Amino acid sequence: MRDIAAWFRRHLSNQQVVTLVLVIVSIVAASYLLGDRLAPVLAAVVLAYLMQGLVTRLERWGVRHTIAADLVFVLFLALTLLAFFGLMPPLIRQLKQLLTQVPNMLSQAQQLLMQLPERYPQVVTSGQIEHFVTGLRTALGEAGQSLLSFSLLSVVTLITVAVYLVIVPFLVFFLLRDRAKIIAWFSRFLPPERELTERVWKEVNRQIGKYVHGKIWEILIVGGVSFAAFTLLKLQYALLLGALTGISVVIPYIGAVMALVPLTLVAYFQYRLSPQLGYAVGAYVAIHSLDGYVLAPLLFAEVVDLHPVAIIIAILFFGGLWGVWGVFFAIPLATVIQAVLRSWPQAPAETVLQVSEAVEHGTTVRVLGAGERRGA
Repeated sequence: MRDIAAWFRRHLSNQQVVTLVLVIVSIVAASYLLGDRLAPVLAAVVLAYLMQGLVTRLERWGVRHTIAADLVFVLFLALTLLAFFGLMPPLIRQLKQLLTQVPNMLSQAQQLLMQLPERYPQVVTSGQIEHFVTGLRTALGEAGQSLLSFSLLSVVTLITVAVYLVIVPFLVFFLLRDRAKIIAWFSRFLPPERELTERVWKEVNRQIGKYVHGKIWEILIVGGVSFAAFTLLKLQYALLLGALTGISVVIPYIGAVMALVPLTLVAYFQYRLSPQLGYAVGAYVAIHSLDGYVLAPLLFAEVVDLHPVAIIIAILFFGGLWGVWGVFFAIPLATVIQAVLRSWPQAPAETVLQVSEAVEHGTTVRVLGAGERRGA
């Protein structure tokens, strides 16, 4: 307990550490407690942050800030309208078509699975197969019914979407234009001694900015190449499967496996056990392999330095905390934690060496507190 108390005295006596902790706690608390109510604001902040890099680049080319912000905002509106009215309708249409074929697919799958008890009676029984297929049919049926009845419950949904389509662009416009004023206003509430917080923010801004921009390009490239490959193979629902393949890169390691399942099922029920099935699965594996070994290293070189175990833990933790948004921003949030740990005041190297030697020899060592001297 004495060592723990010494640690708190040493760090909490540092005003810059206290400032950094208060800023982090305030942001996390506001996001967690007010995230649902301020969802349009948070979405606008994220979008404005993503577009700030383009505004900065235009300013470097000699364009005035207001004109650069207006040009980027117009580009944002054009891309939003294109995605909302050009890309979403065919995606939803293909998804509905796929869900209407799910019962037929399940029936065929049940016929194939019922052959397993005959071949391996000691491993699986017909009752287990029927129970599994019934549960899967119920789950998929509920999901399909919810999607197909979307138009019947669309009054409230359309109002919500309309509100977002008005409020979010409005907020994005002013966040782009008045970014410096907004940051200056928030800075008034921070203590003057905030070098540690500013250092952490610069590291976080550099890492997250490059990561998010790189991830967007990765999604677009992988999704576009997948759509082209599936179209050449004349695979059904090529647009839907291409979009799913592109989105799968958001979740490292896990996303590739999750997106492979629907692709394999669709390809199997279309091609059966034919060479075309192998071509479709092979194309998917090849695209993800090129993404992992070529595209990702080019886009994220020296940006994300996280161990795979840390990435998976971050995905599970933040995904459980904030759902889809938590999964998307799991790695950036883990990068924030890494930046804080790197900038955190470290113990003297001599103390670290003592602790390491003590761990190796199974002994204990007391970390000196603030103001203590060796031999005192």
